[in-house]
Amino acid sequence: MKNIQRTLILGCSLLALAGCGGDEIVSPGSGGNIIINNPAPTPTPTPTPTPTATLVTPAAGCPTIATVAGLTDQGTISGPTGTYRVCRLPATFTSNDTLRYIPGLLYEIRDRVNIGTDQGFSSTNTAVTLTIEPGVTLFAQGNSFLVANRGNRLVADGTAARPIVWTSRDNVQGLASDASDAQWGGVVLLGRAPVSDCNTGVFNTAAAPTANPQCQQQLEGTAVATPYGGTNSADNSGTIRFNQFRFSGFELAPGNELQSLTTGGVGSGTVIENIQSFNSSDDGAEFFGGTVRARNLAIIGASDDSLDTDSGMQGFFDTVIAVQRSNTGDNLIEMDSPDSLTANTPSNATPQTRMFVNNFTFVQRSSQSTQVVRARGGAALSLTNGVIDALNVCYRIDEAPTLAALIRIDSVVGACSKTSRPTQGSSGVTDAQVLERVNAGSNNNVAFTITLTNNVVNGSGETGITAFNANPINSFFPTRTFVGAVQNAAGFESTFRSWTCNSSIQNFSSPLGLCTSLPVYTG
Repeated sequence: MKNIQRTLILGCSLLALAGCGGDEIVSPGSGGNIIINNPAPTPTPTPTPTPTATLVTPAAGCPTIATVAGLTDQGTISGPTGTYRVCRLPATFTSNDTLRYIPGLLYEIRDRVNIGTDQGFSSTNTAVTLTIEPGVTLFAQGNSFLVANRGNRLVADGTAARPIVWTSRDNVQGLASDASDAQWGGVVLLGRAPVSDCNTGVFNTAAAPTANPQCQQQLEGTAVATPYGGTNSADNSGTIRFNQFRFSGFELAPGNELQSLTTGGVGSGTVIENIQSFNSSDDGAEFFGGTVRARNLAIIGASDDSLDTDSGMQGFFDTVIAVQRSNTGDNLIEMDSPDSLTANTPSNATPQTRMFVNNFTFVQRSSQSTQVVRARGGAALSLTNGVIDALNVCYRIDEAPTLAALIRIDSVVGACSKTSRPTQGSSGVTDAQVLERVNAGSNNNVAFTITLTNNVVNGSGETGITAFNANPINSFFPTRTFVGAVQNAAGFESTFRSWTCNSSIQNFSSPLGLCTSLPVYTG
């Protein structure tokens, strides 16, 4: 179970994140390890990088940007793909700027890098926009991370052929492996959409919806106070399309971690599509409050939860792959709402976390993972058109309010019968009650025989399942005729293959090559 209090201590060269739980921007792993027999590992994929005649040679220098502090030339760095010019980002972008793609050039994130400064709870302006061109690679090490402060935007629009890569110094130097993680911090987007956990201790409830007219949460630091949240559900914190996040989630102390991508109070105007998280040492991605829309997520090898939502998030997630490593990982979904198990937030605080996931494939491989989906704290869950390849319990529901809040489970099949306990209740909820709710949905099966190929591509068994039309739930969900994230080999090719990276955990057969190497482009 997560603790409540989280603080972010920022110095000029040191970030310290404190606390763990469903309330703030960092979160812990979990305990309760079990020993189970894992299936044979996926064969190591054959590297298929874009061919190059020679190794990369360094760019002549760093480009000029509008921010006065500018980019700092840090010399060169070498690795298996060649030698690169290193251009260090300024501590704060103070003007609209663009990081151009230049062959032989990498951008370095050092310590905390800010996009603008906080624009306030009720602001409507966009102060600073940082744009990153397709094909750009950014790297960091240790506790370094990038944050788009509230009222500013990150526009990181890669393409299927040239994604934007966020990675570690070790990855550049060829020192990272498929077992590596925790090599740098991550990326944080903050916005002005509602959150349920207020840093003042006064909360909005259904009975008193305006008890705190300025409910916001905050990352407190010695140098900068960093709030998020507001009243604009449609707020826009930017665009992230076709991005890879590798080897992130630096752990400063037990339970004090960043993950690949973290959002706090982002609104529905924020675009999050075609994202790969690879070997994050905490969650693959975590969303605190806000009104999130995310599509085409590939969360591979997360050490804690693959997908984590809390603090009143209202979110729709479409087409999600999550595959664990065999020796690390907790839940593939963990969701919290303000709950009675925490001291700071009452169970009736609003907004209530509501999470809708459609067309997903979850592959539980970790010996540390005791359940695939865990909901608690009165959070409301909807799962449609899913495939769960489980080693253990498929669904765990904590507390009667969470069971009562369950929205629906329809056309979701799982190999949950590999144990004698396919579902689990806790804190006043019985296993049988959870199973009853799952079986009440349409076309569900907790004793399904998995026929997936390449971990995530539907086989004959999955193809035979009747799909649920999720479009009436929200127009963000297309009408589809299949369950799972990947209908067939053609769907795998069109949705995930071109912009991802390959590993022994999940081979996408991507032309960009291995996650342990940098993509190199010609032309």
